[in-house]
Formats: sequence, C-alpha cells, structure tokens
Amino acid sequence: MIHAENLQKHFQITKHRQGLWGAVRSLASREYTTVRAVDDITFTVAAGELVGYLGPNGAGKSTTIKMLTGLLVPTAGMLAVNGFVPWQERERYVARIGAVFGQRTTLWWDLPVIESLELLQYIYRIPLDRFRKNLAEFRALLELDAFLTSPVRSLSLGQRMRADLCAAMLHDPTLLFLDEPTIGLDVVAKERIRQFIAHINQERG
Repeated sequence: MIHAENLQKHFQITKHRQGLWGAVRSLASREYTTVRAVDDITFTVAAGELVGYLGPNGAGKSTTIKMLTGLLVPTAGMLAVNGFVPWQERERYVARIGAVFGQRTTLWWDLPVIESLELLQYIYRIPLDRFRKNLAEFRALLELDAFLTSPVRSLSLGQRMRADLCAAMLHDPTLLFLDEPTIGLDVVAKERIRQFIAHINQERG
C-alpha cells in the first residue's frame, strides 16, 4: 500500500551572518545552507497495518507525512501510495486518504462542528445514507454530541482532535495519516483517540 525508497527532502535556508557588518553583507548577497530533513529512508507499509513513526524532534517525521499526503514533493527517491504518486493526481489521491495534523484543523473555525462535517460531505460527494451512517458511528465512538453544535473555535484541544478524526474518516479513506494527533492532550483524551484508531483499524483495516 505504501512503498518509499531512498526518500529524501532537503530545504535551502538562509545562512545568517553574525554582527552588524554580517547583516549588511546579507542584504547584498545571501548564503544558503542545505538542511536534510529526510535523508534516504526506505520502508513499506502493507494494507491493514497500524504503524507508528517514531523519532526525536527534528528527525523529519512531519516532513515525511507531508510527502506521504502530497503536501511536499521529495527532493529525491521514489514514493508510491495505493498506486498513486501523492503529489501527482492530487484530487484523485486526496479523495482516498484521510489526514489529521495535531497543529492545525481541517474544520472551519467559525462554523459549528456539524456544519463543517456537512460541508465535507458536499466536498467529498459522500452519498447521504453513507454520510449519516458514518456520522452516527463516529458520534458514538468519539462522543461528539456534547459539542457537535459548537463553533470549532470554542472547542478544547481534545474536542477538536476528536472532531478532526471524524472529519478525516467521513469519506471512508483507505489510509489515515496522523501527525501528532495526541499532542497536548490529557491521558483520558489520548486513550479515547487511541481506542478509536484501534477500533477503526480492526473494523475497516
């Protein structure tokens, strides 16, 4: 389902010169240094596998996930996900995956959660019966009812993450990418999200 071979992502960043004279020189001519965010990784993930991608801060975990979801183009290497090259045929590809990024939401900040989910139904062209079935299941599993009619901006971090998980799964993706989905959450919220992920993988993986 996922195959990455010799995957690399490099970034060019400005090299800062020290002192006032260095700052003046930087205005005239800039020097750059290359940061190897992802440096030659190879891995395969089979259908139905539940895989954790671990490493210290700055190891390139988020950069790798952004390449897997098509948000970034690799500098070098090969990547295939479900027969797609993620950054090509983006519209068809993203219709088949779900993604949750702990640092940002896919929901509309000023809309109630339910209206955001209804907008996603329209965007993904989810048949009404399937939308209702999935929504009912995820409302129960993620305990969404208490804040379903609340604006996204008023949610706690744990509530927002649960709403984002629901949003990511509404269209029945074959793959779900999670980037730090439990960051900043308390123990109870983390456990609820882990149970949801395990349940979905068992039932649909």
